[in-house]
Amino acid sequence: MDSIKYIGMDVHQEAISIAVMTSTGKLVMESIIETKAITILQFMQGLRGDLYVTFEEGTWAAWLYDLLKPHVTKVVVCNPRVNALLKDGSKSDKIDARKLADLLRSGLLRPVYHGENGLRTLKELSRSYLTVSNDLTRVMNRLKALYRSWAIPCAGMSVYSPRHRVGWLEKIKEPGVRRRAEFFYQELDALQALHRAIRRDLVQESRQHNGAKLLREIPSIGAIRAALMTALIQIPQRFRTKRQLWTYSGLGIETHDSAQYRYVQGQLQRSKKPVQLRGLNRNHNHDLKNVFKGTASWASSNLGPFQDFYVGLLGKGMKPEMARLTLARKIAAIALRVWKRGEHFDAKHLKQQAA
Repeated sequence: MDSIKYIGMDVHQEAISIAVMTSTGKLVMESIIETKAITILQFMQGLRGDLYVTFEEGTWAAWLYDLLKPHVTKVVVCNPRVNALLKDGSKSDKIDARKLADLLRSGLLRPVYHGENGLRTLKELSRSYLTVSNDLTRVMNRLKALYRSWAIPCAGMSVYSPRHRVGWLEKIKEPGVRRRAEFFYQELDALQALHRAIRRDLVQESRQHNGAKLLREIPSIGAIRAALMTALIQIPQRFRTKRQLWTYSGLGIETHDSAQYRYVQGQLQRSKKPVQLRGLNRNHNHDLKNVFKGTASWASSNLGPFQDFYVGLLGKGMKPEMARLTLARKIAAIALRVWKRGEHFDAKHLKQQAA
């Protein structure tokens, strides 16, 4: 019997559909088991040989990855959004499990990185921080939208201040609308308190990680950005070069072209027309991109070596938006270098690292 097994798992809240294939593509087992740790481990222990397991990224992925990793040869958590072959043909739980097993056997799955357990607390705190930050922004936008809907100008930040709150509420003459604004203010106060608590825990947890300590030495990367970078990147060795980090962060340049060759008098020649489409890659970690973009935006407007670099780009005729993108790529490259090599930041890195 083939000693290598490829196992596809279609995971749902109540049950998991499992398909087991050999290296030749023969389906040797299909099963539906309950989504419980002991049941899953008992199933895996009943199989022999080298076990390669795959399932889609989702709600259960982190838990299932940690559960299976010590008991199988390899776990591949795949990204369903970029694996178009999963959507081809008929669809059911059993069919999806078979497809996953077959695609894993063929090496056609795009994996999603799952880091080490030592960073799990920092990862969860960073997710909490980012989620509450987004919720806070939504409530603030709703408040301003409410005032604007009643033709009340509300530029600036004073509309959120508890000290000026009574004055702002008095501008709303309709009782029902005023009560609605009061509810928004209560939600805002609760989220701000929660945001401060999560921020404190996130910074405190990041101090236990050497990567965050090194990143904080880089100008414009404060305690929060260093903590988020550490949680989102996890280990710098994931990225062999800075270009891989740029792509993961949404800072990689993509070009799209077609009809690159033509025949002229019977001779094949490359077309001299310019590239048709050029832009940033779309498949990326949006949170990490926002961190690098925010760092570049702050650095470009505050004194320091990065502002000098930014001004130098503008002096060469580069447009401000392109200069900020170049600066973000520069900061990402330096962060990877400092973290991977365990070095302290030196302004010379601005010259050594090309962007």
